[in-house]
Amino acid sequence: MTLMSCIHTLNLQILIQLSIMTTQTFSKAIASFLCLLILSTTVNADNHDRWIIRLRAIDIAPDDSSGDIAVNGTSVANSGVGVDEDIVPELDITYMLTKHIGLELILATSNHNVTARGSLGALGRVINTDVLPPTLTLQYHFNPDGTFRPYAGIGVNYTHFYDEKVRGPLDIAGSDIRLDSSWGLAAQLGIDYMLDHEWFINADIKYIKIDSTATFHDTVFGNVEVDVDIDPIVVGLGFGKRF
Repeated sequence: MTLMSCIHTLNLQILIQLSIMTTQTFSKAIASFLCLLILSTTVNADNHDRWIIRLRAIDIAPDDSSGDIAVNGTSVANSGVGVDEDIVPELDITYMLTKHIGLELILATSNHNVTARGSLGALGRVINTDVLPPTLTLQYHFNPDGTFRPYAGIGVNYTHFYDEKVRGPLDIAGSDIRLDSSWGLAAQLGIDYMLDHEWFINADIKYIKIDSTATFHDTVFGNVEVDVDIDPIVVGLGFGKRF
C-alpha cells in the first residue's frame, strides 16, 4: 500500500469517528433539550392554574366632563353634556403567564344617556347609546398562593359606540348622531378571596380613559357637535373559578 493510500485511509477513519461522535453529541443535546422542555412544562402546570374566569356585576360611573356644545360651528358658552351611569354584568378571562403575571380581557356592554347641561340644560336628554368597551390589562398578582390574593393591572381600552340615537328636542325626522370610537389607558386594583382551591369571591375597581366626539346631523338646530371625556370608574363584585 502506498503512502498516499495509507493517509487517505487514516483520514477516512478519523472522519467516520468524528461523524459518529458529532451525531451522538447532537442526539444527546436534543434529548436533553426535550427533557428540559417537558420538565419545565410539568413544573409550570403544577405550580399554578393557567386560566381564571370571573363573572361580576359592575357599576359604570362616568367621571365626565365636556367642552361647550357647538351649534352650526358656533360654541354656546357655558354649555356641555353629562353621561349617566349603568349597572351591567361583566365577564373577564385571565391567562396566567406565570404565578404572578397574567393577561386579563374584560368583556361587557352597557347603555348610557347623554344629557345637556349648563346654558343648554333645558334640552335634557340628547343621546342614547350602547357601549362596547373591551379592555386588556397586564396584571401582577401579589400573593398567588394565599387566601387573599390582591392584584394590580394596567392596560389599554378600546370603546366602540353603537346603536346611537338622537333624543329629546333635537330629534326630528332625518336626524342622526355619531360617537367616535376611543382608545385609552386603563388601570385596575382587585382582590380574590379563595373559598377553596378553585372558587373565589372577587372585588375589583378600574379607571378607564374614554374620550369621544358626538356629532349630530340635521337636528332641529342643524348640525351640533360636542367633545366629551367619559372616564368611568368601574366598581365590580362577583365570583370566579380557576382552571
